[in-house]
Amino acid sequence: MGIYKLSENAKSDLKRIYMQGLRMYGETQADKYFNDFFERFNQLAEQPLLYPAVDEIRLGYRRSICGVDNIYYRISSGNSVEIMAIIGHQDTSKWL
Repeated sequence: MGIYKLSENAKSDLKRIYMQGLRMYGETQADKYFNDFFERFNQLAEQPLLYPAVDEIRLGYRRSICGVDNIYYRISSGNSVEIMAIIGHQDTSKWL
């Protein structure tokens, strides 16, 4: 089983996304979307090369799209995955 770690930015992003989903779509949908992220994190940990590199955004980062959000991650030493940010339609240069 692969290992993933969430950066502090990614933790903040998850909280923001959950709260926005709660306000806009209700608890059931917010919970489902939130859980979808953790399923994807597990997938990234198991298959870190599955999604493309986005070196043009930040060297060493990869991106996986989950719903309407982009998960930016990097492969750390020992093949663990570090989730760096989860960004929707925001400007990536501002957040990354």
